[in-house]
Amino acid sequence: MSFENKFTRRALLKTAGGLAVMSSVSAPSILRAQSSDVIRIGHLTPRTGFLGPLGEYAVMAADLAVEEINASGGVMGRKVELLKEDSVNPQTASTKAERMIERDKVTCIIGEISSASALTIAQVAQRNKTLFINTGANSDALRGSDCKRYMFHVESQNSMYVKSVGRSFMQDGLVKGKKWYSLTADYAFGHDLLRVAKRFMEANGGQFAGDDLVPTDATDFSAYLLKIREAKPDLVVINLSGNQVTNFLKQYAEFGLTFPVGGFGFDTALAWAAGKGNFVGTWPSVWHHLIDTAGTKAFVGAFTKKYSKPPENQAWGDYIATKIVAQSFNELKSSESSKVVEHFEKGAKFDVLKTRQGYFRAADHQLMHEMYAITALPPEKIKNQWDIFTSSGPVPGPNEDLEVIAATKEENTCVFPT
Repeated sequence: MSFENKFTRRALLKTAGGLAVMSSVSAPSILRAQSSDVIRIGHLTPRTGFLGPLGEYAVMAADLAVEEINASGGVMGRKVELLKEDSVNPQTASTKAERMIERDKVTCIIGEISSASALTIAQVAQRNKTLFINTGANSDALRGSDCKRYMFHVESQNSMYVKSVGRSFMQDGLVKGKKWYSLTADYAFGHDLLRVAKRFMEANGGQFAGDDLVPTDATDFSAYLLKIREAKPDLVVINLSGNQVTNFLKQYAEFGLTFPVGGFGFDTALAWAAGKGNFVGTWPSVWHHLIDTAGTKAFVGAFTKKYSKPPENQAWGDYIATKIVAQSFNELKSSESSKVVEHFEKGAKFDVLKTRQGYFRAADHQLMHEMYAITALPPEKIKNQWDIFTSSGPVPGPNEDLEVIAATKEENTCVFPT
């Protein structure tokens, strides 16, 4: 039975006189009847500004997930409706989250990339006791000092990124010396990532030759590149975000600098945008399109068929979050946020398209899952615009606990508000 037919039948059954009585029902009443027959999910993420290129992948993936969910019967026999908005900035994100919950009656909110905006959404979600799944904001603070009972994280925390790629820096001989030069995005994500990166570097005997905060609207990196050339570091650490990574890599190549490059935060779309010969170095990745599992192959195939290009890691986050929500609603036979929170905290397992299932850690609501370290291919080995890197195996390894790359309680403590 189609969703549309099911609604028509229910609407008629709920009225004593069928169409005659229905004609006297006010428009708002009809709208309320319609809304009871769909599951509404709010999707908030930046689609403009320096994070816009990532947000577009997020939206495409969430749309695909909803299409697949509805094609397989929906949620509890009801159609899923995705309400999408550009979060723009923290203030706008808060306002739109409030509206989605209070006016549109969404069952939950999925999305976001900016750590600052994620915090404002989480505050609204907590106040309204509505589930929020963060798919792109990395800040450890969101899992620590700013943690919220109704906020969960599919996106990895900064500590997971740093510890994953840090293994490659230190164990695989990618860094020959201990003198590093960092460029860091000057907002919540960057500040948090720099703090975590410094902790890792100092624990491994490193020191900063330079440490610059970069405004998020900066597009010309020539002044920073001149300083890097003068410092002659053993590693250039890029803690930037959004299209700033692309701009920096292009200008780094134009300057002809050859110091090893790496980063503690990364998105595949930014490497693709940099283009052949410009993307260099070793970076952490929460997921990538070359992972050899049945789940990843199916997702990549469906996404590529629909959009004529493969998905990148931000797409993975929003796709997985939407699927997790749908699966949980169906398993619980309820979309009540408090029940889903309890379900997650009890250790429910989910297919995250990798070699192991993932689960949300009860202590801070971080999804525990494998990560990867990717390394740029030399230009002569690149065969197409997408397959531009090689990848490590899953991190942690198959015989390690998934939590070894996450922040410890001593490093990042979460106390959920009562």
